Amino acid sequence: MRPAHFWAESGIGQGIFDMSDTFTETTTKSWFSRVASSVAGVLFGFLLVLAMIVGLFWNEGRAVTTARSLAEGGGAVVSVGSDTVDPANEGRLVHVSGPVTSDETLTDPDFGISAVGVALIRRTEMYQWKEDKKSETRTKLGGGEETVTTYSYSRGWDDERQDSSGFKVPAGHENPDMQWNDRTFALDSAAMGAWRLDTQVLSRMGGEAALSLKPSDQATIAAAYGDGAKVAGGRIYLGQDPAAPRIGDQRIGYELAPLGDISVVAKQRGDGFAYYQTQAGDALLMVDRGRVSAADMFAAAVSANTAATWILRVVGLLLLAVGFGLIMGPIGVLLDVLPFLGSIARMGTGVIAFVLAILVGGAVIAFAWFWYRPLLAIGILVAAGAFAWGISRLGKARQQPAPAATA
Repeated sequence: MRPAHFWAESGIGQGIFDMSDTFTETTTKSWFSRVASSVAGVLFGFLLVLAMIVGLFWNEGRAVTTARSLAEGGGAVVSVGSDTVDPANEGRLVHVSGPVTSDETLTDPDFGISAVGVALIRRTEMYQWKEDKKSETRTKLGGGEETVTTYSYSRGWDDERQDSSGFKVPAGHENPDMQWNDRTFALDSAAMGAWRLDTQVLSRMGGEAALSLKPSDQATIAAAYGDGAKVAGGRIYLGQDPAAPRIGDQRIGYELAPLGDISVVAKQRGDGFAYYQTQAGDALLMVDRGRVSAADMFAAAVSANTAATWILRVVGLLLLAVGFGLIMGPIGVLLDVLPFLGSIARMGTGVIAFVLAILVGGAVIAFAWFWYRPLLAIGILVAAGAFAWGISRLGKARQQPAPAATA
């Protein structure tokens, strides 16, 4: 039996473990140690700023290349039928829609589960110990820092094994290895009318949905796995009692990517498909579920490119702010000898870091536009200048007094 209290002491702090299955550790850090760490953070901050400047510039180039490639592909694509393959289109960018067919049955040999589809995916979970970590830090008078960290332990299902050897209190929270892991059983080839589909097309189909097992599958599972496997809640249960799981029990479920209609935009190569290399730079091979027109597929790709561009811009700007914050980090630490001064300084440096991120990030993006899209950038500047000039002229015209009336 575990003792009611477990004390752990070290040169940096101490902790207590109680019957609630939590462990609390208090650590302290001197002002001089914090200053040294913040100075080291300045170097990382400079590296992060440089990396984000390069990343933001690269993102604009990526967005332009993809946009031009999609525009080029949209103008070159030819829609053809799925029932025949025309050799005259060899090497061209084609759009084809039709049903995917296959005579192959997908099977998980470990448990005997079979299904007809593009991919049968085994999903595994294990009932195990989990560690949750929460920390609260406060600055003390004189610039030192005290951190109280609480580690709590609970049991639950997870699709990845938690390495209990890295827990703060591994004793009593040991997790065994997972006997079974995720695995995918997929078609190597299929057909779409007269067209042959290989893995580079099939792997892009997606559309996976849960495959619920039935009690009637019990005999099939027992024949492949043996005793000890049960069907519960539409999944295989490896353990004594699904209603009272124990550490090390596993649940195994399945997902199936079904056959069905798909649409493909790719280069025609023989009776199959390959990447179409555009002059703009990108290689195109697009697959959608259902019968989707070429115009809609390209429109969706353009929208995805725009979304990705903005997401990367926002992430880059946020990381720029983090980098500038690290560079100015020593200011707050130095003033932490009086904690309220340090808090005020951090608020100020946070605002400055945000403003610098917007200014520097905006300048990088603007320069990238001139670099990658000079005509468009110049056109925008000319239009903005003309608009500003027009507003100025309109304002002056309204300020001029009306001419005096004559008798």
